[in-house]
Amino acid sequence: MRGKVLVILCAVIMISATISITIFLGSKGLQSFIKNGVSLIEFITSTHWNPTNKANPEYGALPFIFGSFAVTLLSALVAAPLGIGGAIFMTEIAPSWGRKILQPVIELLVGIPSVVYGFIGLTVLVPFIREHVGGLGFSLLSGTIVLSIMILPTITTIATDAMSSLPKSLREGSYALGATRWQTIRKVLIPAALPSLMTAIVLGMSRAFGEALAVQMVIGNVRNLPSSILDASATLTTIITLNMGHTTYGSVENNTLWSMGFILLVMSFAFILLIRYLSSRRKL
Repeated sequence: MRGKVLVILCAVIMISATISITIFLGSKGLQSFIKNGVSLIEFITSTHWNPTNKANPEYGALPFIFGSFAVTLLSALVAAPLGIGGAIFMTEIAPSWGRKILQPVIELLVGIPSVVYGFIGLTVLVPFIREHVGGLGFSLLSGTIVLSIMILPTITTIATDAMSSLPKSLREGSYALGATRWQTIRKVLIPAALPSLMTAIVLGMSRAFGEALAVQMVIGNVRNLPSSILDASATLTTIITLNMGHTTYGSVENNTLWSMGFILLVMSFAFILLIRYLSSRRKL
């Protein structure tokens, strides 16, 4: 009985914390539009961000919204094939020794703090891109590469579990019909695990969308909309972390930063809903 009460108490605390954070962030995020009169349309469509201009302050967050989506989608495009390929290698190609080699590597990547990823990117990746690819080095490309490495363990781990959970009868049935290993992987196993593989990608994108410190160190943090992948950019998270300590609590600029945080919260809910939808499509 005591254990049941304790478990229920834990659940109530978790639900209360989630609801409280949502209400608090929602109320703070909407203040700039309701209390301060900032136009919502201008906020999400304008490319001009200059809140410190007293004569004509501008609150266009489109460059930061675009930067968040750009690095998230690009990093998913890079990390998804690598993660799913690694999962197939561990479960189908070399199941006996593949995990013994790759699993510790993946666990090591998970344990590295994000600031270390950013420091490595700042020290190695940014100069390399500046000297061998072009631009200043601080760019969407740098942010994409750093985020790709950071979300790779998430995608690989979930994809590996998804491939491992497939019943052996699928493989045995495919081999009995004369299919080769690659035909079995491509035409039977991947389609069967596709909802779970998509869930892995979405979870990786969710982490990429909310990452701040490592991206902030390599992306450049400028107010302009990038015209190429080699241009410097900024994301919602990097602008929040850079400016939150330099604004007065309750000011218009401070409230617009809360509005960016509210957008991050809405996107988190969108990712969760997408994951729930993909999970409901699992047939095995």
